[in-house]
Amino acid sequence: MNALAAFVRTVDRLNDLIGRGVAWLTLAMVLVTFLVVVLRYAFSLGWVWMQESYVWLHGIVFMVGAGYTLLHGGHVRVDVIYRGAGPRYKAWVDLLGALILLMPMVVMVFSASWDYVLISWMKLEESREAGGLPALYLLKSAIWAFCILVGLQGLSLAARSALILAGREEFRPAEEGHELA
Repeated sequence: MNALAAFVRTVDRLNDLIGRGVAWLTLAMVLVTFLVVVLRYAFSLGWVWMQESYVWLHGIVFMVGAGYTLLHGGHVRVDVIYRGAGPRYKAWVDLLGALILLMPMVVMVFSASWDYVLISWMKLEESREAGGLPALYLLKSAIWAFCILVGLQGLSLAARSALILAGREEFRPAEEGHELA
């Protein structure tokens, strides 16, 4: 059980650190978007690479930050049943949900994206737009980052639930949000 607890703590810290880092890209996205609008409407200037950059930043924030969102309970859940339930019931729902619903989806997305991302890397794919950003293969790799980070967080959620069911109360999430153990 100690190895399971160490796994949960490690994955939770990893996704928390990555999520907090990726959150700063949201500020960059807002600033770039503001700059694009000001340059276009005030000075009649615009560059394709700059317009693409805020779309890319949004994709990276969404994909790479998904593990952080799962860690902190930000994904959609049927709260009608879950919210008022006790800790053991919630642990069972989280355990089964992670293993039966989340993990197969993560594996499916990873396997379905394998050729898509790999071919992009083999071609060193760039934007299709003239003057667009290079290294589109890096953006497409965010799909794999999503799968790895959400998959790890799903396993952490399942392990945390198993620890709760085994009586390790320190792994119970706080009532108003999820605190790291």
